[in-house]
Amino acid sequence: MEWDGEHLLDLPLSAFPGEQDFQQVIGDIDAKLKENALCIEQNFKDLQLAVSDLCSEEIPSNVVDPLQWLTDCSVSFRKPLSTHPDQLLEFLKCLQHFLKTEQGQEEMVFQFLLDLSSQCGVIFPSSPSVSSFHFTSSASVCAVDDDCSMDIKSVWDDVRFHLRRFVFDKIRCYQESDISKKIHFQIYCLKQLQLLFPDSEVLTKYQNMRSKVVQDFLKNSVLTYSEELNFDKVAYSYQTAVPVLCTMVEEDLYTLIGITDPMSVVKLINETHLSSTVEELSTVIERLYELHFKESTKHATKAIKSTNKQKGAVHVLDAQEEIKKGKNFSFTSHQLKCLAHLAKVLLCMESKVEHQFAELVLCGRGMAQNVQGLSKQISEEELMKKLLKSETSSQTHLLLHVDEPPSLEFCWRNIFRDVSVSLASCLKSAVEDICLKCLQYEQNDQSSAAGYSINVVNIQHVKGSCGTLNKDEQPKKVAKFCSDIMEEVEALLPLAVACRDDGLQEIRANFVEACCKVATAVLARLKERSNEIPSKAPVQNLYAILSTAIHVLQFLNHCEASMKEISKKPLFLVPVQRYQEFINRLRFQVTDYCLRVCTTVILQDAECHHWDDTKSFYEGERCSFSIQMWHYYSCALRHDLWSVLPPKLAQNILAEVISESLAFLTYRYCQAQPSCGRVPQMRADITAILLYTESLLWSVCSSPHTLLQPNEDTGRCIFMIHSHCNSLLTALAIVTSPLTNLYQIFQNNLQEVNASPLKCANLHLVDWLYKIKPELFQDNSTRSPSVELAALGHLKLLLSQPCCNWNLLLQTMLHHDCFILRILLANTGLDDQKNTNEKGSTEGPPTKPASLIKAVFMILSNCNLAPKALGDVLACYMDKHRLWDALYNLSDVRESELEILRCLHFVLTNSVKNTIEQVISLVCGWQKVDNHGSYFCKQTVPESLLKKIPKEWNYTPGEFKRKESGKSSTRLLAQAVSFVISHLPTVVASIPFPIKYLFYLAEQRLTEKAGMSQRWILVWNLIMILSKVIEDGNAAESLTGQTLDSWSKDKLSLLSKCLQSLIGQEAGSSAPVIEKVIQSIENQRGNWIEDHLQKARKLISEGAFMSEKSSAFQEEGSTVELTEQKIAMMVLDICHKPGGGEYLRQIYHIIQLNEDFLKECLPYENVSEKVAFFTCPLNLILPDTEEKTAAFNPLVVFSHCGDACLEQSAITEWNWDWSYLLPSCWGLSQTTFRTLLANRWEMREGTVLEDEEKRMLDVLWKVKLTKDSCE
Repeated sequence: MEWDGEHLLDLPLSAFPGEQDFQQVIGDIDAKLKENALCIEQNFKDLQLAVSDLCSEEIPSNVVDPLQWLTDCSVSFRKPLSTHPDQLLEFLKCLQHFLKTEQGQEEMVFQFLLDLSSQCGVIFPSSPSVSSFHFTSSASVCAVDDDCSMDIKSVWDDVRFHLRRFVFDKIRCYQESDISKKIHFQIYCLKQLQLLFPDSEVLTKYQNMRSKVVQDFLKNSVLTYSEELNFDKVAYSYQTAVPVLCTMVEEDLYTLIGITDPMSVVKLINETHLSSTVEELSTVIERLYELHFKESTKHATKAIKSTNKQKGAVHVLDAQEEIKKGKNFSFTSHQLKCLAHLAKVLLCMESKVEHQFAELVLCGRGMAQNVQGLSKQISEEELMKKLLKSETSSQTHLLLHVDEPPSLEFCWRNIFRDVSVSLASCLKSAVEDICLKCLQYEQNDQSSAAGYSINVVNIQHVKGSCGTLNKDEQPKKVAKFCSDIMEEVEALLPLAVACRDDGLQEIRANFVEACCKVATAVLARLKERSNEIPSKAPVQNLYAILSTAIHVLQFLNHCEASMKEISKKPLFLVPVQRYQEFINRLRFQVTDYCLRVCTTVILQDAECHHWDDTKSFYEGERCSFSIQMWHYYSCALRHDLWSVLPPKLAQNILAEVISESLAFLTYRYCQAQPSCGRVPQMRADITAILLYTESLLWSVCSSPHTLLQPNEDTGRCIFMIHSHCNSLLTALAIVTSPLTNLYQIFQNNLQEVNASPLKCANLHLVDWLYKIKPELFQDNSTRSPSVELAALGHLKLLLSQPCCNWNLLLQTMLHHDCFILRILLANTGLDDQKNTNEKGSTEGPPTKPASLIKAVFMILSNCNLAPKALGDVLACYMDKHRLWDALYNLSDVRESELEILRCLHFVLTNSVKNTIEQVISLVCGWQKVDNHGSYFCKQTVPESLLKKIPKEWNYTPGEFKRKESGKSSTRLLAQAVSFVISHLPTVVASIPFPIKYLFYLAEQRLTEKAGMSQRWILVWNLIMILSKVIEDGNAAESLTGQTLDSWSKDKLSLLSKCLQSLIGQEAGSSAPVIEKVIQSIENQRGNWIEDHLQKARKLISEGAFMSEKSSAFQEEGSTVELTEQKIAMMVLDICHKPGGGEYLRQIYHIIQLNEDFLKECLPYENVSEKVAFFTCPLNLILPDTEEKTAAFNPLVVFSHCGDACLEQSAITEWNWDWSYLLPSCWGLSQTTFRTLLANRWEMREGTVLEDEEKRMLDVLWKVKLTKDSCE
């Protein structure tokens, strides 16, 4: 009989499965469905024959539905048996006496009754109205007289009530931290009771027990009748209690869904947990309101007496009555925040319970129901409407009854209904008061300081979160007064989110109105502060105001998203539009101010731009001061923007400033007509501009594609920066190059220029960048016109970002066969693996920084679109440390082993985990059939009780039956072995491509050993790990969460030996039973085992072949051709894995810490050849805090270009290769070339030239240039 396929679809595929893996899994599912269909059909036929023999009825030839025939047969054809009442009474009295006199025998009695029911067909009466026993499934009722019947009923009730008390005491006393084991235990206990009591009664008793547990827990968590009860204690008591309540709900959901229908489960959850919670909460809140009422009455009485003494006591009593009715409750801001916190906790509970219910009941039972409509909040009015509707439509429901899908009833919102008017009023007042107070504080600070600078705070320190925002869209710093307001308002937000019922709409409406007023007031203050810049306040305030406005806009969007379920129209339409307009205006103001500073102040230097001066500028030893100060100002602006604004916006603003200022500089230098003495200055200025622009350009590009191939529409600023720099380079070449070089290139080498693709006029957009920094690009003489970054360029781009860009990080890691990672691992010793997280678990997110090798493994093993990456990185590492031999057997890896071996062991163990769970379920299924729950029962039935069993029942003791069932042990083991082997190809298909390719490399690297060529390392390790886990019962229990008894452990141990025997591990010591199991499979299926092993091996080989031929990798040493979309897909997959984001962040920090070392190594293509020169211990000490913007050092920035110190002499003495630079001028139009040629000093009027120089100028002037001259 084939396994029933309970976990048919549980085996997870990798995020990007290959075609062969996908086909393998689909094929296995299809084959399993067909085999199970045939098995079910055969079992029905066998069952029909058995029932036919039992009922003495032949099977009709026209049977269509076997289940219907079996049901009819069970009802219509029964063999009546009769048991004498005296014998039955004597048996029950003996059983009763045994339970009273013998202690701890209840489990044995349960097992004994189950054996009688299953073997002899005895159906024990479970209802009080039924006093007779039935036999042979549903045999006829034994006729007894009334007195005897009453005695039997009384004795039997005493027995079953005794057993029921035992079961519920056992459930109450059971202490287990593992929720899975606790659920299995409770299911077992309730199924025991279902043998003796009707399901409804079992559920009722269980519900009563759980209700008391919930009520006691809530009363102990919140001291309802304490005189010290206050809003804080209530809110934070429920914060502690709700997680425990959610765990209780989860326990009952998983317990009850295994024994009853979803409708009953939902009914019990509603009445046991949700109703109990609401009742206790209502009592607490009423008590809280009562205490608050007393305080409010005291204050109200004093106030009214002091102001209205002449009006008498009647008005005082009226005021007190209004307070008591809830109309004049006055809640403080702190009390409102406590109620909001309570609402937040209850909303969290509601969400968790809905999710658990939807996941288990709806998905598990195939009930299609929208999760959003899962819960229904029932008010008193709605309940009355339903009752009236049910009365008027009862006849219709009798004729046509349609079951509604089960729904959870969350009624806790009714606690706000009595005080809704006061809550609405106080909530609005509290929000407005908070805003006024914070704005007043800000006004006082501004008026007390000259040159007022807005006080800003880091956004990480602001409590709460404006939804899930991308890191590059979140501001880094905002104005403190605004953060204080948003913090207080967000603390009250859950109260508005919770009040979505019709009777509570006023609370939400007042909150929205107050938020609109707050947003308007903050916007007015921000506008007022922005108008003070730059006359009264520094420009840094402008950045803070822009960041603050963005933060408020994101907060409004967050509030609207939180309340979108209860509002179909925009809640903050007008404020959002106003903030968007204000943000756009501020952005323009920032850009315009920076450009005006550059063009009217920094770049205006008459001495530097006196081109007619025949004297050299500072004797040709430096560039213009204005250019150096422009770079200094740009770096300072970058620091200011990086520190405050969202990274993406900061990059866009800086790119726009650089682009527009470069346009100004391009116009200036393309119009300049320097004298002979000022030509070196112009050359030095343009060289400095290009070098400074190159150092800034990396900061404003978020990807290599943006840097190298910017779109003129979407990436206009980057495109214009390249265009301006190319224009400056052209001006430098034509205006400042030696006349002789210019003439020779244009006149004598025209044919050579036309023939060379590298020197063709059809140049790449980043040609200027390649000419000044060629080391940042791939050195490939056969490259296409599109330039590709080298590893050093990728590193520089990564480390120039405002924050960690994970997509760019992964792309940098994968570049050039993971060149950077290979450098890092080449300088990582084996001790580095053990020093960090030595005893930490490989599963789940890291609790502390993991070793570098573990972080690299966990990331690359999930890069299925770059399957060779893991193998390429670990190949050099394992060669260096000679670790290939350790892959022979990963089943015995311990915590003391190296990190890389533990990681591989974890991945393979996780791959076979589902198979192990199914195998254990299969073994437990045998136990249920053969031993009837002997897991919980170890006692044997005493002889005195066996003698009292009526002979008509033909009961056979369990010992004889177990001996008989032992004959089928070989068949059962053969079934389990077949199951494991049949699932092996699917297990291999679920392993990620990088792991399969790594083991493929291991087979190629390992030396030949005895029998290893037939074992195939990956398949062999999978079988060995699976067999070792099931052989060790404790390991199997720890991995699967199931409890095993000695019988199950013995069977699993035999199964383990069978599997090891298949791969030759147990050769020479195989027990006879193992040989019988293997022989029985071979006799039935021939070479079936070998075929499945070959199929698994084929999947590994095909996976490795696909990795070799993958389009993601070309020839060795070539550039990784991974699109940004593929990179983003892999990053998303990594981040969805436990700890994926932490591993990426860890590698990013390690690269940051070792930046200088990497820059020394990256110019070399083969790290292994140069490793002796660069080997040094890496800095692996990660920072405790989040990444911060580096401090601005004016002296360093002034003298550096990027990270390197740049002397002025290096600029003036820059060695331009004119033979390589000048051919780019062939791409110019005739007009542009002549305009630039006319700016040469030789073309100035009055310049004295030699005849040869005149001839060369005349020839150059007459050269005909077109843009298509090189095509």
